[in-house]
Amino acid sequence: MAGYLTLDDVETDGRRVLVRADLNVPLDGGEVADDFRIRSSLAAVERLGSAGAAVVVCSHLGRPEGPDPGYSLAPVARRMEEVGDFPVRHLPNLVGREVNEAVGGARPGEVILLENTRFHPGETSNDPALGSQLAELADLFCQDAFGSVHRSHASTVGVAARVRSAAGPLLVSELEALESLLDNPPRPFVVILGGAKVSDKLGVLSAMVEICDVLAVGGGMSYTALMAEGYSVGASLSEGEMVSPVRELLDGPKGGKVLLPEDVVVAGHFRADAPCRVTGVGRIGDGEMGLDIGPDAARRIAEICEGAGSIFWNGPMGVFEWEAFRAGTETVARAVASSDAFTVVGGGDSAAAIRLLGLEEQVSHLSTGGGASLRLLEGNPLPGVEILRKWVR
Repeated sequence: MAGYLTLDDVETDGRRVLVRADLNVPLDGGEVADDFRIRSSLAAVERLGSAGAAVVVCSHLGRPEGPDPGYSLAPVARRMEEVGDFPVRHLPNLVGREVNEAVGGARPGEVILLENTRFHPGETSNDPALGSQLAELADLFCQDAFGSVHRSHASTVGVAARVRSAAGPLLVSELEALESLLDNPPRPFVVILGGAKVSDKLGVLSAMVEICDVLAVGGGMSYTALMAEGYSVGASLSEGEMVSPVRELLDGPKGGKVLLPEDVVVAGHFRADAPCRVTGVGRIGDGEMGLDIGPDAARRIAEICEGAGSIFWNGPMGVFEWEAFRAGTETVARAVASSDAFTVVGGGDSAAAIRLLGLEEQVSHLSTGGGASLRLLEGNPLPGVEILRKWVR
């Protein structure tokens, strides 16, 4: 890809290659609960190992504030061995003498997984000393953690500034899929945004309304938008401070593209077993909260997907983890999956919903990074990608 090196551009045989992967997976009882990101990371590791490189992998897991056994990557190493069918040696540290000795003695094809990058205090501050220590481990750095390239951390930017670096296959595929939506998406271009907060997605809302043909909004963020339209939303999740900017967007020249739900599923309590009902958006009771879009709203989005040329979906339509409030998300997921359009599902909970329903093979691209995909679509640079351009000569 123009602008930075890929693994096709560099020699890896006999080299020590440090791979920044995104292995930030959920754990349950000390074991990996969802290995989607592990499986997605295997292409780079397997390619480098089979080419004769000694492969050293690093990643963060969760947000620990220092060493914490509950966030160790040891369970990830075990699952990587299982799904990759190759040995993985887990080291209990990120840097230091033991790591230097293990990496220095690594054989071609060997895979080493370092401990959680966020156990080190210099990771999130992009400490130059940590960046240098990581760079000294390798002859080449492979950035393949799309879910982390929007962060200027030592393991994403610091190391890449100090050793020759290239983009891995997962990162390349993510960027190609998302940039195609920005450059010349097949029309009509439909964007579906859900999730909890407008404040998290106002930037992408503003950017997407400029280039898409329809922008459908659901999930918790839709209640702030409904407030901006003058509706009472009862006890639904909403952000009063965001009503004004949303109102400005809706009143703007492209605001007619925005599609808000006309009906919702409401309940009096935030519980999986709470009694619920379907109601129009103008009839939400004072003590009721919207926990899903209604069947009419879901059908309307599904109908729009049928005629789409390209679709980007990020964020569930409701509390899909609870069966009573899953129907809206499921209808949208099945519509996206069955569409003949070029379809991109942008990570996070929407990707989890697609996989929960067994539809992951039916979308064109299932992203591993929600925050990174939104930042890219907002038009903002990704620090972990921009630093790679340093090595193009």
